[in-house]
Amino acid sequence: MLSRTADHLFWMARYTERAENTARMLDVNIQTSMLPQSAEDAERGWRAMLGISELQSAFDHQYGLLTKKDVLDFMVRDPMNPSSIASCLKEARENARAVRGTLTTEVWETQNATWLDMQERLSDTILENDPSQFFEWVKYRSHLSRGVTLGTMLKDEAVHFIRLGTFIERADNTARILDVKFHGAKESGRGNDNLQRDFYYWAALLRSVSGFEIYRKVYRDVITPERVAELLMLRGDMPRSLLACMDEVVANLKEVRNDVSADTERFAGKLHAELQFASIEEILAEGLHDNLTRFLENIFELGNRVSRDFLVPLAA
Repeated sequence: MLSRTADHLFWMARYTERAENTARMLDVNIQTSMLPQSAEDAERGWRAMLGISELQSAFDHQYGLLTKKDVLDFMVRDPMNPSSIASCLKEARENARAVRGTLTTEVWETQNATWLDMQERLSDTILENDPSQFFEWVKYRSHLSRGVTLGTMLKDEAVHFIRLGTFIERADNTARILDVKFHGAKESGRGNDNLQRDFYYWAALLRSVSGFEIYRKVYRDVITPERVAELLMLRGDMPRSLLACMDEVVANLKEVRNDVSADTERFAGKLHAELQFASIEEILAEGLHDNLTRFLENIFELGNRVSRDFLVPLAA
């Protein structure tokens, strides 16, 4: 496969996944902002939302004073924000259009219809009147895109590059959410005992990755931060966990290997093994923040290596 074609497929998937992840985080933030809390805690929650995507400075430069409305506009509509939902879905559509001949008609029509429908929805007042409905629509369109891809495309290199993009992006996002939420809990002045009793805070984190029902099924007990971390990092049967994402990354890398990718496969395999054979006790003893920071650095490096070996190299 031509590197440029692979590049478009990879980034089509990453942008689609990024739009869904942003919708998930915003929806949970809206739900938790309705809980009784101080103005400082409410603002801290929205700043954490921006921090997850490393967009705090860009937001402050453009808006100054933080308000819920401005954060929503910035993260949903703003064309100057490359991580906004509108920007991500536009880029996903543009990448799909560039490789229209590689995709099935159903995959292309799903991407194109998502973009067209989004413009109509954002020109309406849905974001002001019922933002959760809009975020559910974004998640649904992302799910539809993945389902149509797996249900209609030949399982060749094109699908493997799409899957690579999806799971590298998802791993990055899950790690960011977990790191920021644990830091946010500490900044709110919660001690460890209080963390274990703070049902709504940790339930919101789990819902942001569709993990609330899964947590109840796996642990059948009170929600604790240690178990939340274990579920989202080390459970291979949790679809959005770091380990599950790396399972997919390693498997798809194997399918597209070439003459220069052996080192990248080893790098991904080592990152996978660290999760596969780790225990949550060891991770917490080391420090969750340090562990997640290292993982984020490694997943960023892995994305660069994939670009170097298979795609159009990222600009220095």
